[in-house]
Amino acid sequence: MIAFREIDDADPALAFSPLVRGIEKTFAWIGEHGGIPLTPSKAFKRVFVHWAAAAFDWPGHTEADLFAVNKVLNEPDFAPLMVLHDLMIAMKLGRHYKGEFRLTKSGQALVRHPGRIFGTVVPFFLFRINHASMSRFDDAPILGHWDVFLNVLNVETEDGATGAHLRRVLFGEPEKGPLPRYDEVMGQLYIQVLRPLCWAGLLQQERGTPSYRFEDAVFMKTPLWRVALRLETDGVVRAATRH
Repeated sequence: MIAFREIDDADPALAFSPLVRGIEKTFAWIGEHGGIPLTPSKAFKRVFVHWAAAAFDWPGHTEADLFAVNKVLNEPDFAPLMVLHDLMIAMKLGRHYKGEFRLTKSGQALVRHPGRIFGTVVPFFLFRINHASMSRFDDAPILGHWDVFLNVLNVETEDGATGAHLRRVLFGEPEKGPLPRYDEVMGQLYIQVLRPLCWAGLLQQERGTPSYRFEDAVFMKTPLWRVALRLETDGVVRAATRH
């Protein structure tokens, strides 16, 4: 069983979590405005989506990134916001009421408690959400278990590792062919494991080249990883850093 340590609300490592920051900013908006206005289809209205794009400063989905491909922003244009909306509904932290998204008592109990937000929301987000559903393709959940993924990544990303390296360590070499082709396993590893860990703030992603290929991106543990996780391979990492 993967154990998360309790994190103090004042721990600076929490700043590495886009998910925690997004929820905190959402709570702050609700505190100021009373609720988030909804469209007839129950999506967040543009006034909030535009504000969130700037306020969340989500890596890979910053205000500049989003407006580079959209003239206006609806909720589906800002994928992390859609995830947060669904997550808060699924966890009963908020509900739709009279045309607005409002916090429940469970949500209100997390206001101004980023450590508690992390400890409550991140395990649910990582381990109970079907990340395969976020693929553009009809992907099945990737073969593997979170305890295996986290323990392997604990060792391999200590000094940074490319997506291609992590793919080889976890699943072996991709099939070779006469022409370059999309590596489905690499894509699934990114969408279902690496990106969720980046959104949670446990990994950070740096682009290796302008090509934006998952294989070229470099993944490294954030300080939040070390603060939050207790893993079987911690001893291996400590031994490696002493040499």
